[in-house]
Amino acid sequence: MDNEDVRIARAVRGDADALAALLREHYPFVMNYLLKVTMNRPLAEDIAQETMIRAIESIAAFRRDSKFSTWLVAIASRLVIDAARRRKRERRWRQDEYAARSLRYETLQAQGEWPAAMDALGRLPPGVRMAILLKHYYGYGYDEIGAMMGIPAGTVKSRVHNGINELRKELGDDA
Repeated sequence: MDNEDVRIARAVRGDADALAALLREHYPFVMNYLLKVTMNRPLAEDIAQETMIRAIESIAAFRRDSKFSTWLVAIASRLVIDAARRRKRERRWRQDEYAARSLRYETLQAQGEWPAAMDALGRLPPGVRMAILLKHYYGYGYDEIGAMMGIPAGTVKSRVHNGINELRKELGDDA
């Protein structure tokens, strides 16, 4: 058993220090994923915090049939979907464009790169963007993504396929 497996076993048995160490270790990974999915730093921070709270509340239910990071991404993905549903009801989607521009500006100010693909990705619907990121950036399989998002694997394939086609159109045929 490697060190992470030992910490997971201890955390599942109720060791708060082991759980805190796991969450500290995986927080940057979850936060980076959420930034890419939401394109909105404040929302990503809120969902990352909620993800950590949910992980604390349900660590005893972690079955270890997947990696700890996969379990956290699944929790975060469900929270993103829930947030999107709430926001849709509240009719505040237009703020996403401003938030994406704000994140872009913040990244450029920090001398970071902001490829055209990120702009195109930011214009995709959140469910499509999430499916593409989980498949092509994080390398999860369609079944895993479906489980994370609570949708059938076939729907994930369709979202990825249609999203990639949309990105190709927007970025040009050489993308």
